[in-house]
Amino acid sequence: MRNPHMHSRGFGRPGGWQQAGVPDAGDAEEWFSGRLPDNWFTGPATVEVDREEIIVTGELPAPDDASDAVVEGRISRFRESTRPERMRIADEAEARYGRKVAWGVTLGGHDVLFTHLAVPVMTRLRQPERKVLDTLVDAGVARSRSDALKWTVRLAGQHTDEWLTELREAMKKVDDLRSEGPQI
Repeated sequence: MRNPHMHSRGFGRPGGWQQAGVPDAGDAEEWFSGRLPDNWFTGPATVEVDREEIIVTGELPAPDDASDAVVEGRISRFRESTRPERMRIADEAEARYGRKVAWGVTLGGHDVLFTHLAVPVMTRLRQPERKVLDTLVDAGVARSRSDALKWTVRLAGQHTDEWLTELREAMKKVDDLRSEGPQI
């Protein structure tokens, strides 16, 4: 029997993953909104979902003294005092959505993510692509090819966010139509 939490290679996208391979997390933001204690954050938490992970981030109340030491202390206090409850909520969400849950906070211009995934991505690059990465390493922009690739992906994401959002919506529509089609 197939494990519903396991990822599967999808048909229809060469070498790609089908979003149908993991439980739907379309209601994750609402679920966390209903599940999180009201006194943790100054407003609603931000919930970001991908195939492997859900990241829940909230803003902590600003202290009167916003020095770096005070901010770091507040973040540390929140992390330690909420750990048992965050872990219970994460366990529930992981069972519901089939993804790991990571937590983060924002306070005084500091964005801190607690334990979160760093997923390896396997790829084969030809010499022209490797030269781009090596140039970034040689110029001191990145420490390694891996860092250069991460930097490049972030830069591309920033400049194509609207297009990527549109593409994700179109892929979801295809997945929805596929699931509504005849079952063979």
